[in-house]
Amino acid sequence: MPSKKLTGYFTLMTALLFSVTATAGGGDEQFSRGKALLEEHCITCHGSEMYTRPNRRVTSAEALGAQVRRCDANLGLKLFDEDADDIAHYLNKAYYKF
Repeated sequence: MPSKKLTGYFTLMTALLFSVTATAGGGDEQFSRGKALLEEHCITCHGSEMYTRPNRRVTSAEALGAQVRRCDANLGLKLFDEDADDIAHYLNKAYYKF
């Protein structure tokens, strides 16, 4: 029969494994939503060259979020905050990697 200490350790490790798996899945959903929103709203004005050029103006995750919101305001897209966050998340993971 396993000791209580070993059983507790196993329970903790199992819980950690499930929490990491759930977090990773949530990030993928946000990535997918952000990509879809970018393709719907942003690609009509510019392609990915803005995100891959060597002299990018965006230099932090915070600045990236602010830039997405500026584009939203300038174009009158009226994105929800979650949508803007999803776009910034996608851009960061796909291009910027802050």
